[in-house]
Amino acid sequence: MINYFSSNFKLGVLGGGQLGKMLLTETQKFDIYTVILDSAADAPCSQICNEFHIGNLMDFDTVYNFGKKVDLLTIEIEHVNIDALFKLEEEGLEVYPQPSVLQTIQHKGRQKDFFVENNIPTSPHKRFTSKEELLKETFNYPFVWKSAQFGYDGTGVKIVKNENDLNSLNDTDCIIEDLIPFKNELAVIVARNKKGDIKTYPVVEMEFHPEANQVEYVICPARIEDSVAKKAREIALKVAESFEHIGLLAVEMFQTENDEIIINEVAPRTHNSGHYSIEASYTSQFEQHVRSILNLPLGATESKAAGIMVNLVGEEGFSGKVVYENMEEILSMDGVTPHIYGKKETRPFRKMGHVTIVNDNLDEARKIAQKVKNTIRVISNSKRN
Repeated sequence: MINYFSSNFKLGVLGGGQLGKMLLTETQKFDIYTVILDSAADAPCSQICNEFHIGNLMDFDTVYNFGKKVDLLTIEIEHVNIDALFKLEEEGLEVYPQPSVLQTIQHKGRQKDFFVENNIPTSPHKRFTSKEELLKETFNYPFVWKSAQFGYDGTGVKIVKNENDLNSLNDTDCIIEDLIPFKNELAVIVARNKKGDIKTYPVVEMEFHPEANQVEYVICPARIEDSVAKKAREIALKVAESFEHIGLLAVEMFQTENDEIIINEVAPRTHNSGHYSIEASYTSQFEQHVRSILNLPLGATESKAAGIMVNLVGEEGFSGKVVYENMEEILSMDGVTPHIYGKKETRPFRKMGHVTIVNDNLDEARKIAQKVKNTIRVISNSKRN
């Protein structure tokens, strides 16, 4: 067995953002030497990892040469150079999640095709290589448009209601999907290691900001029937087993009006929908990611208490050096833990941190979460013009 702890073993991570920062809490707990690559010198991981390298995650040579410095390579963002990962894997480096999984997932068209090919329930879709090709289509409004690559935090996704919306779309490789009426947006995080051990976290419910298309609250457990939760976990397991991925897989879903579960999309990494687990679960999603990629026994996924996560995003009208207003007020509330990501500059809707609320009573946790949301403000000393 490889000795990962207090040893010469080097774990490489592509990406040094907030997901990487929270992952480092776990690698430091286990005393695992961690090497980070990110394009920004002031990335959240830059001051707290063992080694930090600056470089373009989409550049073949940068990713390949970085991979040669480490003993195992993982990601905290899926937008990386896949060809470099295939080359490293071919040369014997363990890369998790596997490059073949990342290649499918990082392109929303391939991802949707994969669901269809594996009989995984999802909304009907069509793929297009350009806006010109898209405009030749006959449409039933409204529908959902998604950029095939590089969408995140609500960007690259639009509900198209009419011809004006259609004309404003970007000229890019894209997909369109039927707009499915739904009761709830749900998510399940699945962990799987090299031995094939697999576990799911409880189903969470996500409440979205109506304008920014970003998650505002993640609620665990989801306020749904047990039968629906059981179905959601079973489908998430099927998705993970179909990919045969190693690591974490966040499976986002819709609960339809007639209580069917259909897959929206997946992310092959730690995920916003699992941040509650740091305080509320026996094993946080970040520790579980470390366990799964190193082929260690998976930790317990049950919750110790009800957990709700509130995203902290930059307030509209403010850009510049960040100020967290009313932090002391939320720290005085029972069961409230803020996480600040280390981004020095705020802008509207930029993810700057999150707050977890734990409580034995889910309804009480939700009330406190609302109070937190209404109290803390992510602003700057100067307003935008």
